[in-house]
Amino acid sequence: MPLALRDLQAAFAAHIMSNDRADLIAAVVGDSIPAASRLNVYRHHVFHSLAGALAATFPTVQALVGEEFFRKLTHAFVADALPSQPVLAEYGANFPAFVEGHTVARDLPYLADIARLDWTLNVAFHSPAEGHLDAADLATIPAEQLPSKTVALAAGAGLIRSLYPIDRIWTVSQPGAPTETVDLAARAARLLVLRRPDDASFIVLSEGEAAFVTALDAGRSLERAAEAGFAADAAFDLSTVLARLLALRAFAALQ
Repeated sequence: MPLALRDLQAAFAAHIMSNDRADLIAAVVGDSIPAASRLNVYRHHVFHSLAGALAATFPTVQALVGEEFFRKLTHAFVADALPSQPVLAEYGANFPAFVEGHTVARDLPYLADIARLDWTLNVAFHSPAEGHLDAADLATIPAEQLPSKTVALAAGAGLIRSLYPIDRIWTVSQPGAPTETVDLAARAARLLVLRRPDDASFIVLSEGEAAFVTALDAGRSLERAAEAGFAADAAFDLSTVLARLLALRAFAALQ
């Protein structure tokens, strides 16, 4: 009996994930190439295409582990997580967690955080270019009302914390970068990823700045966020930090 469309689709997806289905093979019409071989060609194409998409999204991870190991890593990931939507730039959100649970994390404990940085840069790059908050916008708000205002991070912005200096690891892993040894115990990293006009980049934050941004992202007012920044770093200065972040277009326009 022929498979119903839904059953055929489920069988096809299972077969692509390396779970050979005899009922699917029987349903595929062969010619000079046997049905099983035709399906294997398609399976190889799917894995090759998705591995290529992941390499484009996580170039720093690939640079750190090498192309051959990265192919093995992505093959294992793809076998467990086929895309759920058609836009390949949106594929790989769970890859950092996969890396963190992989045995490679024992030897490269910073690799999952590098994957998170690659992913967040990818998200920022593909985010829409929208208006941003500037000092002139704040000047229109009565001074007595400003402390209670909330501001949102710009589209695609993301904060990443790591126990390792992933900003330095990322920098020395870029094509053409000079060979440099990074001291993993040097310092932790607090990075704010932002969309740029034609790209995405990150800046290094102090502990106070990171606490301030985290609080704002959680919906706290400027006053409460400033308190969080000062609690994390006694040297935190709201005027200086706010001016810096406004200049970097870190906040979305007021609604």
